[in-house]
Order: sequence, then C-alpha cells, then structure tokens
Amino acid sequence: MSSQVSQLSPIGRFEKILLATDGSEFSAGAARAAIHLARACGGKLTAMSMVLGNPEYDTLAPKLVAKALAEARMTLEQVKVEAKAAGIECATQLRQGEDPHKEIVAASEELQADVVVMGRRGRRGLARLMVGDATAKVVGNAHCSVLVVPRDADLGTARILLATDGSRYADAAAVTASGLARHLGLPVSVISVKVPSHSDSRRAEAETIVSRVVEFLGKEGIAVDGRTGEGEVADVVAAAARATGADIIVISSYGRTGWGRALLGSNGERIIGKAECAVLVAKGA
Repeated sequence: MSSQVSQLSPIGRFEKILLATDGSEFSAGAARAAIHLARACGGKLTAMSMVLGNPEYDTLAPKLVAKALAEARMTLEQVKVEAKAAGIECATQLRQGEDPHKEIVAASEELQADVVVMGRRGRRGLARLMVGDATAKVVGNAHCSVLVVPRDADLGTARILLATDGSRYADAAAVTASGLARHLGLPVSVISVKVPSHSDSRRAEAETIVSRVVEFLGKEGIAVDGRTGEGEVADVVAAAARATGADIIVISSYGRTGWGRALLGSNGERIIGKAECAVLVAKGA
C-alpha cells in the first residue's frame, strides 16, 4: 500500500482526537498524550468528562450532583489551559449518564473520532471514569482506535513497537502504526511472538510475518526493524517495549466480535496491563 493510499485510509488517520478524562492523577498521562498527538498530527482535540447519575439520584442528591458537575467543568477547563499552552485549541464536552463507557463511545460516535485517548484506570467514587472495566469496554465497543495511557507515561519521543500475528486485523494495525510513525517522526520495531502452545508450522510463520510487515513499512518510508520472540504474548511484547525503548505499543483488535464486552483473559488486556508505556489498540478492516 503506497503512502498516498494509506493517507486516505481512516485506519491511519488522527484528525479527530477525543480525550476522556476524570481529572484524577490516572488521567494525567492521557491528557499529555492527547495534547501531544493533536499537536503532532494537526488534529482537532475534544476533551470530555462525565458525571455518573440518573434521574432518581439527581432528584435525591442535587447538591452532590452539582458539586460533581462543577468539578468536572474545572477538569475540562484545566485541559483547555494545558492545550492552549501547547498551541492547541480544545473543545469540551460534559456528559451525564449511568455508564461511563457508553458515554465515551457515544461521544466518539458523535464526533466521528479517529482515536479515543484515556487512562488505564480511573478514580473511584461518584465521578469515577475509566476504571479497568470501563477502559476494557471502551476498547471493545468503540469503532475507532483507542490509546490507553498509564499515569506516568510519555508519548511519541522514542519508538513505536508494532505487535503482529499476520492476521488482517494486524495488517490494519500496521497501517495505523505507519501513519502514527509519520506524524510523530518515529522509527518502528515489529515483533511477532512464537507462542509455545502453537503448532510448529504456525510458530515457523513468525519470521515471514515480520519480514512482510517490515517490507511494507520500509516502502512507506518508515525506519523499521523486525524481530521475533518466544513465550507468552503479553510478556514478550512488554519486554520488547522495554528493550527497544518504545513509548507506544500498537496492537490490533478483533473488533466488537473479538474483544466484545470486556478484555478479560485476552492478550490485549494483558499487554495493556503489563506495559509501562501507552498502548494503541488499532481498529479497522
């Protein structure tokens, strides 16, 4: 696929960025990443926060709801200030609802976002947003890519690690990684994992898979290298990210049928949980 074609692909586009934040320390990395991504990609940034509630609760505890809304507005204003300091205009959305992940997914649909940026987990309490379960559900149900950022992570200053299994979903992730690498000016390391429980023939495919993706990225003008690893997928990928100095891992999602209601037990969840850096779950194909 030529660079001209991939630029037209919605898979590799970062024009509309939605930051989901609860204002806690756990969202700090996500806010930094969203602003950096918007600046690097020339994208439009929207920050959203929400307050949990329903008509019955709103009636019974109006003062608590008002306090939570006021805190959420302050959170969004702070993001606007940080974005402006970076030369980025930031729109805001404040939503109320009973389920955080549904509000985030709804906002991403309304905005036709290319990527949702969110923390790996959030604070507890009335205004909690993006706890592990909510993050998993956003990854599983959003139609766009999702960038999950640990609290202390920085984004886009070193290297991208692309994990691939050779599937068409992983090929979509390669297109996403290519677009991200061009925007951020970063090299890419490609890895495919030989899982001990797989058949000999499947394990033998790893080198071919890596070579094919390396060739694609090289033709896209990306500085790229490839490797294979052996072991459990999440352990190998997390270790490779540390070894290469990667500050973004790109993985594929099988979409709504594969990730579905939650990530429990999946390689994706384990990678997100073990990685010290941001993880971009690429959607497409």
